Parts: sequence; structure tokens; C-alpha cells
Amino acid sequence: MKKIMTVAALATWGLTASAQSEWYKNIKVGGYVIGEYQYSSQEDKTPKDNFSTRLVRMTVDGKVTNDFTYRIQAQLNGTPGTSSGPRIVDAFVEWQKYGFAKVKVGQFKRAFTFENPMNPIDQGFIAYSQVISKLAGFSDRVGEHSSNGRDVGVQLQGDLMPDADGRNWLHYQIGVYNGQGTNSSDVNNSKDLIGGIWLMPVEGLRLGAFGWHGSYAHKGADADGVQRVVSVARNRYAVGGEYKANDWTIRSEYIHSQGAAFKSTSASDIAIKANGDKADGWYAALIAPIQKNVCHVKARYDVYRDRADWTSSKNQYELGVDYIFYKKVKAQVHYVWVNDRTQPSGKQNYNLVDCQVSVRF
Repeated sequence: MKKIMTVAALATWGLTASAQSEWYKNIKVGGYVIGEYQYSSQEDKTPKDNFSTRLVRMTVDGKVTNDFTYRIQAQLNGTPGTSSGPRIVDAFVEWQKYGFAKVKVGQFKRAFTFENPMNPIDQGFIAYSQVISKLAGFSDRVGEHSSNGRDVGVQLQGDLMPDADGRNWLHYQIGVYNGQGTNSSDVNNSKDLIGGIWLMPVEGLRLGAFGWHGSYAHKGADADGVQRVVSVARNRYAVGGEYKANDWTIRSEYIHSQGAAFKSTSASDIAIKANGDKADGWYAALIAPIQKNVCHVKARYDVYRDRADWTSSKNQYELGVDYIFYKKVKAQVHYVWVNDRTQPSGKQNYNLVDCQVSVRF
């Protein structure tokens, strides 16, 4: 019996070691670093110019089986102990057995807009457009902590209507989320429903629409010292299109939002900001190759209106150029003329110059 148990144990160890070996073969470790220098002529801005590490991220991607994939992504730069410090940004598992119905569970990008899911390097400009930042969960107008367009939940997505060449004409995605952003539990026991659908009638073209019905909550003491949960609505829609082919990119999106906002990002601050319950914005971007896959010129018109009117608008006119030294090393320089109508007269117009170098590994 002892011999049998010994053989069984050795066989089990051998099978486990083999499985672990195969598991490790399916792991891919990577990441990227973005260094930045920026100059601003804006009055009262300190410092006027600054070197910084914009982003340092590391990712672990892999497969548990052929049907299940996962990703863990950490942001390493920032201030430790704060919401902008080192933190997990992605942590999810996705069941991918069927291309028409993939299920993702964990923390990941919200199913809202074309630009939100893009890698910060691939979106092509100084940063995500203002309306994406304010209305897709980056530096969200409602007062949510910085969440990089992500939340915790479950999502169903897939591609349908393949043509004779196997290219799908239709993509859909719909998700249910806590509504509180990254690394946070639900506060008001109300979930956000976010979805999108787009058509791809020709190679490289996407025409889509997105919707978001939900809320965001803070829990804190009122004037009488009583702890209360206060929620603000987050009802949004977006429409947009993108054409990306032969190293050309043309992309534009419009987003409208209905819902109030908290005065600060502090989770215990329940005071409501007096900026109305509507906001909107849009952008139009062009990236054109000078030398295919090596050098590009860029232009973007970028508008955000915090009260959905022109007196609350911040308008940015951006021109830039990039150069890809190697497949994983890119340098870019951008000039932006800013017209910020929320500032006092005489201080509304200023210039930005931004230089970035990004390295993937």
C-alpha cells in the first residue's frame, strides 16, 4: 500500500508540475512608461513648466484555459496612500469561448465611448479629450475619485453579423457596475447600467452609440451630524465615429450628461456643487502619416462645457507631431491654444507646450 501511495503521489506531483509549467507559459508580463515635460503660459499657474512621470504601469496577462483569460494591471507612479497613488487599475477574468458572447468579471474599463478603452499611448494626443476625462470616469465631474475610466462589475460583449470574409458588421457591449469607480465598494446599493453598440460597414470604420444610466454616492455627516448617503444621478449618452486605416485616424465623439455633482472628491463630503445638472462636450481628431508607421502630424478640436453652455466652456485647439524610433519607443510634441471661458476676463487664453516620450516593454 505504501508503494502504491508513493507512486500515486509522484504521479500527482508530475501532473501538477506539468500543468503549472503550461500555466506559466501562458503568462505575459509587460507595461509602459510615459515621461512628460509641459510648459504653460496660464497666469497664476505654478509651476509654469515641469518635468513629470505621467504614467508607469505594469501588466500581467494570461490564460487559465483556452476559454478563460485574465489581466492584472497596476499603476506604480503617484502619491502613496492617496487615491492617486500606486494602485490596481485592472483585475478581471474573461470567458471567451464564443466570439458573439464574451463575459468579463472584475475591475475594467466601462463600456462607454470609443476613446475610453484606448491605451494612453495609442489615443495619440497630450491626454484623453476633456469630455472623456469629465464624463467617462477619469476626473469625473460628479466628484468621483480618479478611476481611469474603470469600475467594478460584469460585462457581456460580442461581435455579430460576419460577412463572407469573416469580418463582423456589428459589435455590442453591456455591463452592470457598482458605480463607485475603482477599488471601491458600492455605497447606495444602486448599480450602473452602461452599454454600447456600433456598426462596422467597411474595414476600419466604426459608427456607434452608447448609454449610461446610474448614480454616484458619498456617505457623510449632514449639518446635524447624522450620517447620510447622498446620491447624484449619472445619466449619459454618447455618439461617435472612427475611421482607422492605412495609418490614418479620424475620430469624433459627442457626450451629454444629466446629473448633479459633489463639491469635492472626498467620499465623506455630501455637499452638492452649484453647477447645474447638465454638461456636454465633443472632440474631433485627425492623425495623418508623414511616413507610415514612423511619423505623424496631428490636430484636435476639443470642447468641454460643464453646464452645457458656452459660458462654462473650455476650448482647446491642438497641433502635434510624433516620431516612432522603434516599435515600442515614441516621442511626441504638441502645442495647444486654450480658451477657458470659466476664467476671469483677460485670463481666458493661454498656451501649452507638451513633450512626451513613451516606452513599452
